[in-house]
Amino acid sequence: MMGKAANTTGDGETELEVPLETVCFIIMKAREFDAKDPVTEPSPASNPSDDQSAAILEDHDDDPVLEELQSMISDLSVDAQIDLVALMWLGRDDQTADEWQSVRQQAADAHNEHTADYLCGTPLLADHLADGLSTLGYSCVEFEREHF
Repeated sequence: MMGKAANTTGDGETELEVPLETVCFIIMKAREFDAKDPVTEPSPASNPSDDQSAAILEDHDDDPVLEELQSMISDLSVDAQIDLVALMWLGRDDQTADEWQSVRQQAADAHNEHTADYLCGTPLLADHLADGLSTLGYSCVEFEREHF
């Protein structure tokens, strides 16, 4: 997928099935998607040049950023998808690194074919994933430096 192989360690204790670079890329894309405004005019009669391309900044169902994010998550292995859900839950619910195995087991028990839709439909996904990574001793600082 992107860079390092799975099982990259952050604090030396917790291994992830999803590569850190992949999580960081998903966080970056989720932030890009979250920054969009709600749709103000669902079917405008004007063309993009008439409205100064404002529709690009709106959150449409066929948004290419959302489609890329959903596709990327769907293409991950089941174990990597489980890690993403567990990371999001870990960050969202302010749990500790000691609870990782329990949270991950809950995510495994709840896993289904709708993981991409579930994650992409979660408000503040990027923040929750970043918080989950931080709880486990990981950071996207290096990834962000290389890509900005």
